[in-house]
Amino acid sequence: MPTEKHLPRSIDAWLKQLDDVRLPIASHHHEAVRRVLLDSRRSLREIAEQMQESPAIALAMLREANRSASSFSEPAESLEMALNRLGLKRAETLLAQMPVQEQQQIPLPLRQLQLIGLHASQQASGLFAGRLARLWQEIHWGSLLFLAPLWPLVALHPQLFEAWERRVLGRGEPAARVERELLGVPLLSLCLALATHWRMPEWIIQGYRLLVEDRRLLVKALHIARDNEHPLHQQQLLDADPHLRRWLTQPANSILLASGLALSSHHNWSCQHHLRWQRLTGLYLQVALPELQQLVHQQAAQSARQHAQADLWHPAEALLWPWDACRLKALRPPPAPASNPQLELWKQHCGRLLAQPSPFANVLQLTDSACQALQACGMQRIMVLLADRSHSRLLAQQVAGLPGAAAQLRLDPAQSQVLRRLLAEPGQLRLSPANLAQVSALLPGSLKALFNGEHLLLRSLASNGRVVMLLVVDQGGGEIGAVPLQAFAKTVQCIERGLATFARRGA
Repeated sequence: MPTEKHLPRSIDAWLKQLDDVRLPIASHHHEAVRRVLLDSRRSLREIAEQMQESPAIALAMLREANRSASSFSEPAESLEMALNRLGLKRAETLLAQMPVQEQQQIPLPLRQLQLIGLHASQQASGLFAGRLARLWQEIHWGSLLFLAPLWPLVALHPQLFEAWERRVLGRGEPAARVERELLGVPLLSLCLALATHWRMPEWIIQGYRLLVEDRRLLVKALHIARDNEHPLHQQQLLDADPHLRRWLTQPANSILLASGLALSSHHNWSCQHHLRWQRLTGLYLQVALPELQQLVHQQAAQSARQHAQADLWHPAEALLWPWDACRLKALRPPPAPASNPQLELWKQHCGRLLAQPSPFANVLQLTDSACQALQACGMQRIMVLLADRSHSRLLAQQVAGLPGAAAQLRLDPAQSQVLRRLLAEPGQLRLSPANLAQVSALLPGSLKALFNGEHLLLRSLASNGRVVMLLVVDQGGGEIGAVPLQAFAKTVQCIERGLATFARRGA
């Protein structure tokens, strides 16, 4: 039975989790690519053009080609080069191994990010490929796949993209703080680590390295780009700094600029973030800002004509809106909950659980405080069970809102698959009408008799790497709202820290 697990909180842990993610492919894209691969009349370029309609296929082929290549060889910079290394037979095998889903079943945040990549590719082709014709493949594939390190993240945890978009773009919260809270690590650092691990094209790695490790050049260029009404003065400033001028004119910067334009326009055409990317692109191309904006808007419209989908947002739609209109309205943070006795009581019990050193003389005192904290956070029926060392028994330690006989409850985990899973590692299981029929049969009858209803939470907690406690709570069997769920999660964190502090009391 699946349980909700804690998200990784370090680069290495994220790499380990995301490296194994297999991105889903829309069934119609999968079939179209399969037919092209089987058609002996098609050239590698035609096959690559068909694959680009599904960026996940392009990424899988490129990763496999670079994984199979010698560590001394250069990574494949384009899909044609990757297909040439793999061979069509190997490409067919890889395609057959990819998970296929109907388009509407693929997580919307993943499809949205891939659409942003297609938009970036169109911007890159329209703005830079003509000027750098010999490098058009590097520009095209680099811009299409620049955001690829994010794809497995949003495929596995789509709620993270939605939370980041809502908080950073909607509410204007600092991105660094939000990413630390959601991921435990800076998002760009994670992208750089993944791109390096996958041996992505060098231009992509170079772009992330600039954003993570060497922002000084980018900041200096942005300062010069602000004075876009005086191109002669801009050129004089660049001439005075040869190192900056050489860096700015590198072709590899084209994919970073295209991705910056596409990603920032996803929020708002007139926001300062997008304006900075426009100015920097104008400086790179030596084009006046009004002319550059016209070119960017043309490419956005072209991208929408080719790739727009009804349930996804494309920035070209906003070109018809008032210039200062924004899709994501400024969202105010939710108001702080009004002061009430229950809240003060909850803070008091959580404060005891978080105190160092532990104020509890024994486990009974700790579980009593935990039970009262759960009551104060809104849970109506509560049972706190302790596991023995061998995980062969679960004994009720604290109860609230239940018959007196519940305090004598003993459960045998061997008789319940759900309990065995929860005791194997810390996790959470939420019962609702959607999964009740499937899960209820796997719960002990004595537990179901006490917690009658359609909604229930089970949460196992560990100490020193071993599950020692199981919490079973509900709100009288009724639906548990979002606010009580958040309060429960925070209370569980306090109990976990209380357990850890209590375990160290004799050290």
